[in-house]
Amino acid sequence: MMKLRYAGLLCASAMLLAPVSSASANDELLTMQTDASQWVMPLGNYSSTRFSTLKQINRDNVKNMRVAWSFSTGVLRGHEGGPLVIGNMMYVHTPFPNKVFALDLSKDGAIAWTYEPRQDNKVIAIMCCDTVNRGVAYAAGKIFLHQSDTTLVALDAKTGKVAWSAVDGDPNVGETGTSAPTIAGNLVLIGNSGGEFGVRGHMTAYDIATGKQVWRAYSQGPDSDTLMDPKKTTVLGKAVGKDSGLAGWKGDQWKLGGGTTWGWTSFDPTTNTIFYGSGNPGTWNPAQRPGDNRWSMTIWARDLTTGKAKWVYQMTPHDEWDYDGINEMVLVDRQWKGKDRKLLVHFDRNGFAYVMDRMSGELLGAEKFDPAVNWASSVDLKTGLPVRVPEMSTEKTGEDIPTKGICPAALGSKDQQPVSYSPDTGLFYIPGNHVCMDYEPTKVAYVAGSPYVGATLLMYPPKGETNLGRFVAWDPVAQKSVWEIKEQFSVWSGPLATSGGVVFYGTMEGYLKAVDAKTGEVLYRFKTPSGIIGNINTYTFGGKQYVAVLSGVGGWAAIGMAAGLSGDTDGLGAVGAYRGLSDYTNLGGTLTVFEVPG
Repeated sequence: MMKLRYAGLLCASAMLLAPVSSASANDELLTMQTDASQWVMPLGNYSSTRFSTLKQINRDNVKNMRVAWSFSTGVLRGHEGGPLVIGNMMYVHTPFPNKVFALDLSKDGAIAWTYEPRQDNKVIAIMCCDTVNRGVAYAAGKIFLHQSDTTLVALDAKTGKVAWSAVDGDPNVGETGTSAPTIAGNLVLIGNSGGEFGVRGHMTAYDIATGKQVWRAYSQGPDSDTLMDPKKTTVLGKAVGKDSGLAGWKGDQWKLGGGTTWGWTSFDPTTNTIFYGSGNPGTWNPAQRPGDNRWSMTIWARDLTTGKAKWVYQMTPHDEWDYDGINEMVLVDRQWKGKDRKLLVHFDRNGFAYVMDRMSGELLGAEKFDPAVNWASSVDLKTGLPVRVPEMSTEKTGEDIPTKGICPAALGSKDQQPVSYSPDTGLFYIPGNHVCMDYEPTKVAYVAGSPYVGATLLMYPPKGETNLGRFVAWDPVAQKSVWEIKEQFSVWSGPLATSGGVVFYGTMEGYLKAVDAKTGEVLYRFKTPSGIIGNINTYTFGGKQYVAVLSGVGGWAAIGMAAGLSGDTDGLGAVGAYRGLSDYTNLGGTLTVFEVPG
């Protein structure tokens, strides 16, 4: 493989973190994200690389790793996301009822304070795919939590007392909160969940000091709602035109258009730009919503201060498979085919790995990162459109006609579980699903607060295979896999890459695994109390490196276990495929912290 010269990572390079004005970036977090002894953001840094320069634990000694201590959250649903470490405090969150624990690392993880909000239990019934929450955020002496009932709350980091709260949406119409907030500049950014209930997606910015709403940008609607300039906002270098957010919708269907924003948000402080994705259009029955359904399934680049869209790119126009585009946008500065580029790399649910110039929105590359993908043969780099395979379309001329053998399933080749990127190897590490489906669209009517799905799904491994998961090392320039590990079930855990030459990830059976970053050789594994769908992080305390992970099986893939469902097509199709998971693990909610003795 040709050796490449890297321009460096936004998150890890001191040169790229030169001071900027407080209006364009939070100076405190810009400094803190470079301190490897802490873990100050859900994805580790603004670039969402989930990479740490720590190397006390390395490929030579990781075999000696052991449990240092553990903590039970007392909650038995899916534990996605992971803890933050700020100074001597660790902040741990849970799924509904969304408890937050502050653990004092100087006192062996003793509880310093606990926050448990009062929420109406009825919100559980309208949470699509388990009662998950993907983490809390920190800034300016506050911990920020996005509750299931859509409330954004700011807690005093020392006491846990509520500083302010803001209601972001309305659970009565199916709107919920599952995403981790992002702090950038003087703003707290959160997206919304509820695409399966006809909720219209939006990204909202709140003032960090007061909780006052500063701007809201919708995924569909007129320019005044989407905050798009018909002449300045571009798609693949061309102006989007007037009211592009109404294009591809019949009548007022855009008002029930989905496009929710429940994934991750990245931030480039050098250009004051945030990047995130929007999800599926409502309903899942494509015949009921003719057109491209803009701007669902879209990568967004917005000005942080104003919320105005700089550029957009729709990956799956007129989605027919529920391939939400909400997965993380990883910001990497490196060479692309001989030229230094500021890149955005995105591994989408639809099974394609997209490489874009994040300054212009130019599409540079798009290749399958799972060879099973068959709904499209390729992506045309000039038009940006997928080259669809007609036999895999779910839009039928008649009612209730299933399409069989579609790969990937609606879970995607990767869902929200974030990748990691190592500047040491130049590789991305992908926690993957390896699942196909039968998809039967059905006619559905909109009723506020009721499911607006209109499809029945059955999921299973690709033909001739038995594994539902893959853990893949991916070269983004060669656009190919370097090595992979097959897993019996999906890898629903966000991995961690380190300068110790080790990559950590979790399995749904409950194993924390450490593998060699260059070869994929498994160097260590440990069975935690429950299946792992949480994201691994690392930090130091008292001069020693630790690795931490939440275990607690659940999420969409394990919704059968989490919610007690049993039908093959229950849980939007996931229950049948993952039925065997209960033979390996049980419900739980535990933080496990590891160390290497000595």
